[in-house]
Amino acid sequence: MSRLPILLLLLPAIGCSSEPGAPAVSVPLTPQFTVGSGVTRTDLAQSTFDIDKVKRSTGDWHVELKATDGLDIAVRRFDYAPTSGTVVTNTGWHRHPGPVFIQVVTGTVTFYEADDPNCIPIVVHAGGAYLDLGEHGHIGRNETNQLAQDVTVLFGPPGIAPADFRIDMTPAPGNCPF
Repeated sequence: MSRLPILLLLLPAIGCSSEPGAPAVSVPLTPQFTVGSGVTRTDLAQSTFDIDKVKRSTGDWHVELKATDGLDIAVRRFDYAPTSGTVVTNTGWHRHPGPVFIQVVTGTVTFYEADDPNCIPIVVHAGGAYLDLGEHGHIGRNETNQLAQDVTVLFGPPGIAPADFRIDMTPAPGNCPF
């Protein structure tokens, strides 16, 4: 097959025509969000609960959960590889559509909040917990040379796609030096 017909079709695209060329398209060379590194997500469960209110009292302890139109609850495990050299294992800056309960089960995970102008680390060791209300972004980092792992319970609107429990931040908030 002759290449001439294909070449003739491409000439206007490369500027070899008396016709005006198509406008140039700029393609970014870097992602438009903050990329994580060395963190692996395992989805353990996700269910839609068609509830308006759950209330329970036992002695002096009380809990109440309200959700207009129900909610989805997802359970995930995150494995943070040990940090090696200058590359710190991290989730990338992100936020969530609802509250997130995080329990570190192995190692240490350090969280930083996007709305903290002083970038104060929140260091959580195995057995400890971190609560994100979903109102602002954060990043989780394994700043040690040991494996770290957490189990996360995420709350979101009913029918949410698994990927939509994470909202990447564009750009990074700029309050931390990393």
